[in-house]
Amino acid sequence: MTSVPSATATPADQGVGPLLRAWREQRRVSQLELALRADSSARHISFVETGRSRPSEEMVLRLAEHLDVPVRERNALLLAAGYAPRFPETPLDDPALDAVREGIERLIQGYEPYPALVFDAAYHVVAANRGIMMLLDGIPESLLRPPLNTMRLTLHPEGLAPRIRNLREWRGHLLEQMRRQIALRRSDSLRALYEEVAAYPVTVSEAEDSLEEGEAAPYFALPMRIEHEGRTLSFISSTSTFNTPMDVTVSELAIETFLPADPATAKYLHALLS
Repeated sequence: MTSVPSATATPADQGVGPLLRAWREQRRVSQLELALRADSSARHISFVETGRSRPSEEMVLRLAEHLDVPVRERNALLLAAGYAPRFPETPLDDPALDAVREGIERLIQGYEPYPALVFDAAYHVVAANRGIMMLLDGIPESLLRPPLNTMRLTLHPEGLAPRIRNLREWRGHLLEQMRRQIALRRSDSLRALYEEVAAYPVTVSEAEDSLEEGEAAPYFALPMRIEHEGRTLSFISSTSTFNTPMDVTVSELAIETFLPADPATAKYLHALLS
């Protein structure tokens, strides 16, 4: 699926050169283009990639930034070059991240009555508001045991999948999102999750068939159309991350909000949760 090295490989064994070359090729950037971005030379980039030159710590970080390497993998590059990791990985329940936790809780609660949640790099839910919990009504306990996983909850045949009227479209959107993350993060656990949820059976409901035949809603983005207590609710999702994170944990948090895609959905949620 991707040409970057396996996440199980030891960075020190590979050396920083092959790792940097793999990231450059993954980003489809030439040595010359990378050199121009990083205020270096194509010759120096070539020497670094072949091991003829050892890059400085500053150069490793500069190249990683211009290649949009995830924070966790920047630590791996530093280790492979013989330097100490620069970015800590602080547990989310650590007092040092109190401000982060309190901030995201206020954010998603302030978004009510509309659904919002926060998940990590493995799509494990770390926070959710009442709008999300409302959508999970009736989900079996087996899927609600911690850690909750947003991909399993959505795509499992006993989860939300049977309620999603445009399941094939929404499923395709989520699987493509996961494929992009696998290419970006080189995570074996994420690849295993993808293979698991991609293998779930897909049953097209009569409601979905009738939607495809008779409805052509003028949405500005792909909506998730989901049944709730006999009503069809429509949402447009948006995902955001922290700018310039200096901690691995924070860098891998994503906040997903669901905006009502039509007035009827907004009115229903305000009546139900306000």
